Amino acid sequence: MEVKVAFITGASSGIGKALAFRAAHEGYATHLAARNESALREICQKINTQFGILSTYSVTDVSQESDCKLFIEEGISKHQHIDVLINNAGISMRGLFNETEIPVLKELMNINFWGSVYCTKFALPFILQSKGSIVGVSSIAGFKGLPARTGYSASKFALQGFLESLRNENLKTGLHVMIACPGYTESNIRKSALNSQGVAQGETPLNETKLMSSEAVAVEIWNGIKQKRWYIIMTLQGKLAVFINKWFPKLADRLTYNVISKEPDSPFK
Repeated sequence: MEVKVAFITGASSGIGKALAFRAAHEGYATHLAARNESALREICQKINTQFGILSTYSVTDVSQESDCKLFIEEGISKHQHIDVLINNAGISMRGLFNETEIPVLKELMNINFWGSVYCTKFALPFILQSKGSIVGVSSIAGFKGLPARTGYSASKFALQGFLESLRNENLKTGLHVMIACPGYTESNIRKSALNSQGVAQGETPLNETKLMSSEAVAVEIWNGIKQKRWYIIMTLQGKLAVFINKWFPKLADRLTYNVISKEPDSPFK
């Protein structure tokens, strides 16, 4: 029986790392992408040893089209096919639009949106052959524009629009497209989030220990893949945010403003 294969971006830490181990748990071989080669090598070695299943990697900057093309080509060369592509690589930001440099917004779009577009473009012919799944790890910020997260929200809205269009184009091809929206999740994304000048803020404004774990997010995503769901909105707070924004958008604006303005070191003065 042919082993199924999952390609995962942003796999060196956080949700991406958890997704890689969960894929192996589900019996999938994996091909992983990230910029941190030492972390990728360690993860692959652990998967190979713990699960006895092939895990490989390509050092990849998803903001670069050529890197994404090579990631898919190398993965196909090593595994011969692909059943699941999870576009997980992403970066956040924290800063008021009036104070944020344009290159910061471009970097958010290049990684969060274009990285997913590039990888999907090069992987799609192979996933159509396997009638597999394409997953985009989005955010509640893809449903509700968040203050001090203009670039992040814009990139996630764009990602969701792209994936919804792709799903609609392929209603009769057997392709499964899923948008996964974690709520606040314990990960490195807030520490690496860019400030208005494009510098990683280094500290998280949240108590990470009280957030949903990356491992729990990975389980939800893999369950969604098995069930061929179109959307997954995680956490009660996330579900409430989407519901309130749909039916009571003015209230949603006030609530999100109040929450974010009360964060430690909030950009709101």
